[in-house]
Amino acid sequence: MRFSDRIALITGGTRGIGKALALLLARQGAALVLNYKRNEQAARATLAEIEALGCQVSVCRADLEEPAQIDALFEHVGKRHGRLDFFISNAAASAFKRIADLNARNLDRTFALNVRAFVLGAVRAVPLMGAGGRIVALSSYGSQRAYPTYANLGAAKAAIEAWVRYMALEFGPQGISVNAVSGGLIDTDSLEFFYNVPGIPPMESVLSKLPRARRGKVEEMAAAVAFLLSPEAEYITGQTLAVDGGLSVIAPPFQADATAPLAGAPPPRR
Repeated sequence: MRFSDRIALITGGTRGIGKALALLLARQGAALVLNYKRNEQAARATLAEIEALGCQVSVCRADLEEPAQIDALFEHVGKRHGRLDFFISNAAASAFKRIADLNARNLDRTFALNVRAFVLGAVRAVPLMGAGGRIVALSSYGSQRAYPTYANLGAAKAAIEAWVRYMALEFGPQGISVNAVSGGLIDTDSLEFFYNVPGIPPMESVLSKLPRARRGKVEEMAAAVAFLLSPEAEYITGQTLAVDGGLSVIAPPFQADATAPLAGAPPPRR
């Protein structure tokens, strides 16, 4: 029960990675506030699942594209718990289009939900953290690598990682660590949506190149976030931890395309 007496707010906390993290923290004693935007059915199901674990949990509907609703979310946290230990910025969405096809609304909404909500959320979280706390933002490998239709979200994730570094600098003297976790091909609804964008190469063309050659699990992302929230990560701040099966380290010519004598496992040493 390493997170007993800890209060955690997770945006986008009722589905996907956010839900997996909520369940992990609940099993280890944390009290939770889970934000969602509009899928009330998923929110109710997650709430019931976590309550069944005996965890103190509430859900709060808020559209994080609206600053006033971000304020309302943190007011909910303050009224219910009076403080906050962990702020996990997980909610994300974007339009997957070629740059030439993006419009002002696409740009504004992606910035508002992914970047502005993280920054305004951190600003509201810090006063609730008292003598210290942890902030973790979810990012993706599109922050460092370029590929079709991901420019809008990838640029936002790169901005998030930059904000993480600056927040680590400014909030560190207050006992607050700020880090990011960057996911690769994690098995979520968002992954399926992206690989069904017309014209995107099949997912297998990427998975076959990965050193680990499979999709990541939401539980693996949740475990990485939980590590950054743990006492063992006390001295880690301003960093982005990649959970991507090796995706961010491979480059052409790909090992998966190698032939003999480079293909396959190396021969045993004598």
